[in-house]
This record gives sequence, C-alpha cells and structure tokens, in this order.
Amino acid sequence: MLSLTLWAALVLSARAQSSVSTVSVSTVVASPSASLDSPLPSQAWCPSEIFCAGELLQTVNLAALYVDPKTFVDKPTTKSPEDVLTDFSALGNSSLKEGDVVNFVNTDFAGEGLELEALVLTDFNADPAFLGNVSDPLVRAWAQTVHGYWTQLIRTTNASTLCDGVQCESSLIPLNHTFVVPGGRFREQYYWDSFWIVEGLLESELYDVVNATLQNFMDELETIGFIPNGGRIYYLNRSQPPLFTQMLARYVTVSGDNGILARALPLAEKEFTWWQENRIISVTSPTTGSTYQLARYSVNNTAPRPESYLTDYMTANGPDVSPALNESQRSALYAELASGAESGWDYTARWFADAQPGDANLKQLNVRRTIPVDLNSILYKNHLLLAQLYGSSNDSAASGHREAAAAIRTGILDLMWNSTKMAFYDFNIASGQQSSVFSAAAYYPYWSGIVPDQVLSSSENAFKAFAPLNLVLNRYNGTFPSTFLDTGLQWDYPNAWPPHQYILLQALRALPSNITSVALPSDESTFNLLPQGQLGITETQLPVQTLHLGNNATGSGPGADINSLNGTVVNGGNATDWEGWADVLGRELANRYVTSAFCSWRATGGSIDGIVPRLSDAALNATNSVNNTGNMFEKFSSLDVDSAGRGGEYTVQAGFGWTNGVVLWVASVYGNVLVAPECPVLEGETDASSDGSDTDAAYSSKGLFSDVWVGVAVVLATLLTA
Repeated sequence: MLSLTLWAALVLSARAQSSVSTVSVSTVVASPSASLDSPLPSQAWCPSEIFCAGELLQTVNLAALYVDPKTFVDKPTTKSPEDVLTDFSALGNSSLKEGDVVNFVNTDFAGEGLELEALVLTDFNADPAFLGNVSDPLVRAWAQTVHGYWTQLIRTTNASTLCDGVQCESSLIPLNHTFVVPGGRFREQYYWDSFWIVEGLLESELYDVVNATLQNFMDELETIGFIPNGGRIYYLNRSQPPLFTQMLARYVTVSGDNGILARALPLAEKEFTWWQENRIISVTSPTTGSTYQLARYSVNNTAPRPESYLTDYMTANGPDVSPALNESQRSALYAELASGAESGWDYTARWFADAQPGDANLKQLNVRRTIPVDLNSILYKNHLLLAQLYGSSNDSAASGHREAAAAIRTGILDLMWNSTKMAFYDFNIASGQQSSVFSAAAYYPYWSGIVPDQVLSSSENAFKAFAPLNLVLNRYNGTFPSTFLDTGLQWDYPNAWPPHQYILLQALRALPSNITSVALPSDESTFNLLPQGQLGITETQLPVQTLHLGNNATGSGPGADINSLNGTVVNGGNATDWEGWADVLGRELANRYVTSAFCSWRATGGSIDGIVPRLSDAALNATNSVNNTGNMFEKFSSLDVDSAGRGGEYTVQAGFGWTNGVVLWVASVYGNVLVAPECPVLEGETDASSDGSDTDAAYSSKGLFSDVWVGVAVVLATLLTA
C-alpha cells in the first residue's frame, strides 16, 4: 500500500526534476445519468476518498458523465481534498440531478493528464542503424516514420502542476524520470506495455529513455514494493506480467551498460519476493503427484476498479444479473475482474471455467483458480536471466535462480504440456485439469526457452505445435488471434495483439534448426494438419473469414484456405528456395503484421511524401479519417489488414507504444524478407492515387482476399508534441 505520506514524498521528489512545456488535454462531454442508489464498497489499499471506491466516485460514475470511466479518475482537483469533499457533501443525495454533478466536476476538477507534459527528445537520430536492415524502400520509409512517433509519446512529470495532496489531489503516481506512454486513454507509464516499447526504443537507439524507464520501475520497487499495473494510485492492488528483469537484460545486452546492475539486481530480487509472497501457491499434479510452486494472478479486491468503475458496477449489478448477487458474490467478482486486469488479458474466455464461442459473461471469470502458462514461463525466464546477470559476482544467488527455473520448467511440462495435442494449456486448480482453450499463451514457453522433448524429437512434431499459425496465415487475412473463440471480448477472436505476434516470431526463432529446416508440410486443408483436439473446437466452430461485400469464405475444407499461394500466402512476402517451415511461417507472419499495421495506418490518413500518397477524402471518409494523419492501433483484426480490433470495455486506442515497438523490432530482424504490403481498396478509393498518379496501385490489393473497411468507431488519442 502506498501511504499518503509516501505519496507526498514522491510528489516532492518529482517536483525537483526539470520541467518542459505543458501538454493541453481536452475532456469528454457529459452524457445522461443513471441511478445513484447502491451499497458503497471501499478498498483499504487505495489512499483517496476522491479517486478510490466510495460515495464520491460512485456518484460521479453513476451519473455517467464520460464515455470512459477512466476520464474522471485521471482529473486532478482544482481545490484541496477537504474542499472537494465539502463541495460534494453539499450536493446532497435526495434530489441530486446530473447537472449538479456536472457543475461539481467542472468546478472542482481540471483536465485529465495535466500532471504530465510532453518532452522534446534532444539528439534524436532520425536515421537509426536498424533501417539499413530493411530492403524494401516503402517499408523502410514507413519504419522510419514509425520510429519518429516516439517524439509524440514521450512524457515526464509536470512539476509545476503536480498536486501535493494538500492544495490539490491527483491519482497520478509521479515519476522522476522520462517515460513513453502507450497512447490514448493510457496516458501514464504501464508495466507490461513497456517491454515492447523498450524493444522498439532499443532499435531506435534511445538508450537514455530505456534507462529512464527502468529507473522509474526501480523507484516503484523501492517505494511501493512492487511494480503496479500503471502509474496511478488506483492500480496499487495489482501488478502486470513481470517483465522488468527481461527489460533490464535486453537493455544491458544492447547498450553494454553494466553499471545499472548495482541498483537493479537487488530490486529485481525484491520483485521476485513480492510475487513469491503474494502470487505463488503450491499445486499438486494429478498425474505425477509432484507438488510445484507456481504463480497465478490473484488480486485482493472488493469493489469496482476506479478506472472502470461503472463497467464493473454494471457487471455485478446490471439488469441482466439474475438472481442478484449478494455482497460476498459481488466482492468475489470484483476480485476476478481485477485479477483479469493484472494478467493483461482483460478479458478473454480463456479465464472461464467452461469457455464457449459467443459466451462473454464475465461473471464466469475463474482467473484466481487458473495457473497461467504464460505467467509461469515469464518467471522461468526471469530466473535464468537474473542468474546470467549475476555472472560470477554472486554464484550462490545465480545457482538459486537456476534451481528455481528448473523447478518451474518441470511444473510447466507436467501440468500444462499436452503431448497428444502438441500444445501448452493453462491449468485449472479447481478441476485439476488443463483448460480446453487454445490461446496465444501456448507460445510463451518456447519464447522463454522451454521446448518439450516431444517437439525436439522430430520436425513433424515441431510443426504440429505451430500448425495453428499456419492455419491462420492461410485461412484469415490478418494475424494470429488471442484465442479462436469469438466472444466479443477484446482478448478473444478476431483480435490480434502486437505482443503476441512478437512472441510467436520469437518462439519460432527459439527452435533448433534440426527440427525446422525441412519444407513446410502440405495438405488439401490446413485444418487437417492440426493434431486432433488441439484448438478445443471443431472446424465448423472456427470463425469464418468474411470476403468482399459481406460474403463469407467457405467454412471448412480446402476452400477455407483462401490466402494460400504458391510457396507463400497473401501479404506473406516472397518464397525463396530452401526455406525451412519455421522460416516460412516467420516470414509470412512478419509480413502480415507489417501489412496490418501499415494498411490500417494508411486507411486512417497515413502518408509519406513522394512514397505513400494520402488517400482521397472520399476513401478516408469510409474510415472516418478525413482529419487524421494515420493511426497506429493497439490491436488488429485477424479478419482484416486495414482496420483495428474490436470489443472490450473501452474503444480502440491509437498511439500506440507496443504496436510501434513491435513494428521496429520486426523491421530490424526481418527487414530483408519484408515486402511492400498490398492494402485493400477502400470504399470511395479509385485505382489511381489521390494525387492523380498510379503510385497507390503498386501496393493495393484488388482481389477477394481483402475486406473493405466497414467503419470502426474509435476514440483517437490526441498525440501532441512539445
């Protein structure tokens, strides 16, 4: 818990840092109100009567002033906390109207995000070395453009507007060093997002920013005791996938800065201790009888999350909740919702005890009784990396981490590896069985260096483990989805997230060449190449690719593989002689990811002088992007390469830190096999480019393989430079 005293100390420390120009931020317009009567839960760990669960927060949220509940809790007050609470008390409850709440918020609160400000990156290198790895001129120019977006996402704490908890109050956890925000509603530093941001920053040679990011996390470990989900006090009851040690190791490897280790190693140990004491439990294998110490996501929480208060409140109290939940059941549900948020996968049917396509009922969440394969793979790799970072400086500590890693590896292989289905699955401690949901988490063990003996035994088995990727690349237009269950939840089909594409590519790269050098297996249908039961659903239950003008592709058999070409797939790059199957899948996925990011950017107004002409207003009108200059979305769609993902508890965000980071990493690592994307033709777009030339036609697909943008409603971030 972060005490008010400690919070004030952090504020004073941040105020001592130099300031730069302020970022202007606009607020959202109020909308109609809802009922104001409900029990008032509280959260002892959250040190605010204004921004944490209580009467004020509930009243403002049930008035539904903002489309996104996070808007209010990111607004600093304009008065002292005592005065704000006095003004709120004066409102009364008996005849409270929406206008009263609107006036109260407008008078007592400032614009969200005003405690942060943009930062000018001095000595920014517009032409970093990784661009030399990219052969295709269009892809290279676009990667250079994406590299430049760091200048729009860099932030620091604005010491001149920072609240001290006395004259005004804010939910911000002030940071002493520079950081990169993801973008959109995510206007502060986030934990697991930062891993992929760091990957991109390293390619961009922004080593000082990476160092500053790590210093911020180390400050939090020193003052809070763990790294919270993000830089707000309402995140103080949960963390996120623990990737600090991996960011540290990558930074040291690339920059050669071993000096950071004197401070970092003890704090990395502190993070391990926090996970050990708060998230690790004993799990006994039903098959071997062995007991393992493994981690889960499990947040102590009895109220709606402040940043998603109304959403959580309606999940537990909405008109569709029948029979009504009692207080104990509501508290358990709020704990599950917070635990799902800690996982980063908020939300997915992966966390349901009995997941089914089309089922998005969050009251079924079973996060705390799930042993996630991805979380434990991360901890396994963290132990090994920390042992390497110690080197010979502390043999005892290094040996202890190697032993801990070996124990986790054994537990993962015992509980989560299925040698029949050739896949990893989460383990349900309530049922004592593996989950039936196949997800992108199945590839975290490979990324972390855990390759089962069955996979190592033959090329045939190794390919079977990655057969779902082969199916996606041939059957769908986009990239790999989180799951194959279409539920409407944002971490399910059809959403394809940049971190997962990175992890799949790294998983392929982790396989030894003796099992990947043979040719890609072939069959009349890519579904036939899957081990039986691997996906947990039948072929007829798989989502179907939509085609031009709303038609659907064939749902099964060879006809479903609409993107298959000779030696490659649509938007999968060019086949070359003597490619092994893993190289083929890696080339195809890298190209498909670049295509998804590029084409959705272009479809929302992106252009590069002399290389990528801006689309006509008629075409951009189809994507509501006439006034945009290109959006980098947080997530994409497996169905399309020119639109964002969908679903979830907030609208699609643009910016976007981890998307940009993965683009730059892919450009660096796969630059020699990337080719210019073939983007679909938008409604209103002609074969000629908007400036009258035929440049657009060189990279616009005109076939049935691509969908027309149907218009995704998004709230776009205002990304401002200093």
